[in-house]
Parts: sequence; C-alpha cells; structure tokens
Amino acid sequence: MFEGWDAVVLARAQFAFTMSFHIVFPAFSIGLASYLAVLEALWLWTGREVFINLFNYWLKIFAIAFGMGVVSGIVMSYQFGTNWSAFSDKTGPVIGPLMAYEVLTAFFLEAGFLGVMLFGLERVGHRLHFLATLMVAIGTLISAFWILSANSWMQTPTGYAINADGQFVAADWLKLIFNPSFPYRLVHMVLAAYLTTALVVGAVGAFHLWRDQHLPGPRVMFSMAMWMATLVAPIQILAGDQHGLNTLEHQPTKIMAMEGHYESHKNGAPLILFGWPDQAAGEVKYAVEVPKLGSLILKHSFDAPLAGLDTVPRENWPPVPITFWSFRIMVGLGFLMMGLGLFSLWNRWRGTLYQSRLLHMFAMAMGPAGFLAVLAGWITTETGRQPFTVYGLLRTVESASPLASPAVASSLIAFIIVYFAVFSAGVIYILRLMAQPPHHGEQGPQGDMPARAAGITPAAGTAARGAA
Repeated sequence: MFEGWDAVVLARAQFAFTMSFHIVFPAFSIGLASYLAVLEALWLWTGREVFINLFNYWLKIFAIAFGMGVVSGIVMSYQFGTNWSAFSDKTGPVIGPLMAYEVLTAFFLEAGFLGVMLFGLERVGHRLHFLATLMVAIGTLISAFWILSANSWMQTPTGYAINADGQFVAADWLKLIFNPSFPYRLVHMVLAAYLTTALVVGAVGAFHLWRDQHLPGPRVMFSMAMWMATLVAPIQILAGDQHGLNTLEHQPTKIMAMEGHYESHKNGAPLILFGWPDQAAGEVKYAVEVPKLGSLILKHSFDAPLAGLDTVPRENWPPVPITFWSFRIMVGLGFLMMGLGLFSLWNRWRGTLYQSRLLHMFAMAMGPAGFLAVLAGWITTETGRQPFTVYGLLRTVESASPLASPAVASSLIAFIIVYFAVFSAGVIYILRLMAQPPHHGEQGPQGDMPARAAGITPAAGTAARGAA
C-alpha cells in the first residue's frame, strides 16, 4: 500500500517523528539537572528544609525524564545506519568522533554519578552527594556541547576536507568543532532548556498555589521559576537575534525562508508578520507586513537591500511554509515568556505574586510553551537547511539508504504505535507526580535493592539454623 510513496520523504518523516519525541526530554533534563543542583546548594547553604523537599520532589521527575530521553536517543542513532547509511558513510569520519566524544565525556559522567544522585543522599555524605548532582548537571551541558557541535557543523561546515572516497574528513578539529554557528546554537539551546524547565516548574507551582496559597514548597518553586523567566527570556530574545544575524551571514537561504522573502528588496525589505506562503507561486499571500522593518532588524538600516529566493535556484529552496510558520511560533512563544516574566515582576512588586489568580492562570497556560518553542525552533533550523543534510554540500536525497518505501513505512508505523504507548505512559506518570504538592519530609526515588550484596541472607540463614 506504500509502493507509490517516496522513501526519502518517509525516512525524513520517521526521523522527524522520533526526534520530536526525543528533543523535549533532553531540553527538560538539562534545565532540571541544573535546577536540582541549585536546590541542593541552597539546602546545604541555608539548611532550610523546603529546599531538600523540593529537591527530592523534582528528583523523581528528573529520573523519569532522563530515562525517557536516553531511550528515545538510542533510537535516533540507529536510524543513521538504517535509513541514512549514505549520510553515515560520507560524514562518518566527522560526525562519528563527535558522537563518540559525547559518550566518552558526557554520558559516562552522567552514568557514573546518576546512581549516587538518585539513591545516595542518605548513603554518602551530603557534600559528596552534591558533587554527584553537580556532575550530572555538568554532564548534561557537555552532552549539549557535542550534539550541538555536530549539528552545527552540518549547518555551517568548516574545518573539513574530502578524501578520495568522497567522505568528509577533519582537516582542522578546532575549526570543525567550533564552527561559525556553534556558539550561537549552544547558547540558544541551553537558554531554551532553562526556560523550558522554568515554565514547567512555574506551572506546577502555580497549580498548587491555585489550590492553597500558603504551601511553602509551591511558593518557593514558583518564585524561583518566575525569576528565571524574568531574567532569561529577554536574554534569550537577544541571543536569538544574534543567532539570526549569524544565520544571515552563513545560511542566507534559510533566512529568506524564515522571513518569507520570495522576492529581493533593493530599498529595504518588509517584516512579514503573517501570511500564507505559496511555494508554487513564489509569494506570500494575504501578507500582513511592516515596511522596511525586516531590513532594520537584519541589517540595522531601513534601506538596506535584502536578497530573496528569486536569487536561488528553485531546486535549492527550503520548504518555506513550514519554516515560515515554525519560526513565528517560536518567536511568538518567546515574547509570551518575556510577558509572563514581566507580569510576575509587576505582581512581585505589588506583593501579590502568590495571590494573583490571573498570574497563576497565565503560568499554568505557559507550562508546555517551552517544549513547543523547542520543537518549533528545531523545525525551523532543520527544514530551513533543506534540501541539504550538510548545508550546500550533501543533498538529502543523496544521504538516504536505498530502501523501498514499504520497509520505511512499516518501521514508521511501528515507531508511532510504540512511542505513543510507552511515552504516553511515562508522561502520564510524570503528571501524576506533579499533581501532588511537595510536602514535609518529601522522599526522593526509593531503591528496592539491599544496601549490601548479602543484605537479606544472614537473618534467614540464622533463623533456619535456630529452627533446626
């Protein structure tokens, strides 16, 4: 039944589907790991019980989210060999080592200290346990470093050579790792992870304050989350602007798609707020635009010329409608995050941070916004790179495995069924944990394993000998 389908389109759909599930968990766990380190540091510094209660409360949620991120990430790597073997062959000498560095540094660091972090609070000293928490948090950031370096190289490839077999090989590892877009992507993604976590923590705090304004745990978590939104959302908007200027320099076609500029503008380009991009006609229909504001944002001059897609061969056009709208969703959510932060700051100044029902409703509504913004940003950057996997050098159709459409479609259907079953169960369990407020004497994850290898055998053996 899938004989008429394009195998490359199906392979792209499969990667997009699995990546969409995967990316939200690392984004959440990166921010949550750092939040846990802050909570434990505040507990050790102040001795206030509320901080350790919050630490144990969020630690259980972190354990589930981290596990789901690891499981979904493993599936991603397998697809490089199954659906994208040509890509793996040509870019393996570059992408392979970067992925290996991520495993050897970040993953080993996280795996080495995760067990102590989850189950060792009463088994090791408190300072040693804090070190384990800190190492896990640092490990998540190192993981982001290597993954984003690999992805950024695909967007802005530098420091490479091509060998006799047509493979990309490293000519300068420093230029390859620290490629032109990498610093901007790293900052943008880490800030996105922190905002994602802050919005979730803020939504949970607001939910419990809605029911009882005097709960100490929700009051502290809500206040901390609103401070994060207030401070980081404006910084994220500035970082996104700098990232956009970098993209204009190194990936101008992507900017054309994001802005909906099918036509060149010699005397200042408009900022198209909304519209309906028509890929076939090469125009944005029903456009609502602000004259010359696009040139001011991108070139810092009202009359600066901006090239359009009419200067690019049509076979190199990205899918403009998807890129155009995903970019606007990301930007719109970013300004809503800043609005939430400013609204919370106003309520904090008025002394109504814990009493404002409107603020609490706003915070609860914004709970999923970080995940949606991360997904929209990822869609923008990946679809804007099309029709290339390595920008300007390796086309997507040249990267796919020689598979028949039914083979790809059957695995895609299997992934959809399994993912929705497994990950829906995990998300529901996380939501059930969040539905209960942190309380006095909150316990972290409980391990059922004995404290020592023969922990339960001596008593049983002694009892048996006594009976004999």
